Amino acid sequence: MSETVRAIRGATTVDVDTPEAITVRVVALLRQILERNGLVEDDIISILFTATEDVVSTFPATAARSIGLGAVPLICARELSIVGSVKQCIRVMLHVNTDRPRADIHHVYLEGAQGLRDDLPD
Repeated sequence: MSETVRAIRGATTVDVDTPEAITVRVVALLRQILERNGLVEDDIISILFTATEDVVSTFPATAARSIGLGAVPLICARELSIVGSVKQCIRVMLHVNTDRPRADIHHVYLEGAQGLRDDLPD
């Protein structure tokens, strides 16, 4: 099968809004996504992060740079403020080149974000 572009989703939460807590959780999320999908840096086209309005101490992209993803285009945006949504939540969408069929993509939801997308295969 030839390579195609796929999107991989994931999310995590932090217990406290500190650069250290955000870095630990974002790094854990990215590492799991990469590991579960058999990806390396060169497979990644770009990464989009969103964070809820209560995450303000650092950019999630800074955590990605801390594990060597600085050459990957990274961007952060504000998540919509929806009543009843998960607090202190960081979401991610990676665009990647892969030979995996869509059904074999593993989306990763950690911590307080575990129930966000039960409809996606894990």
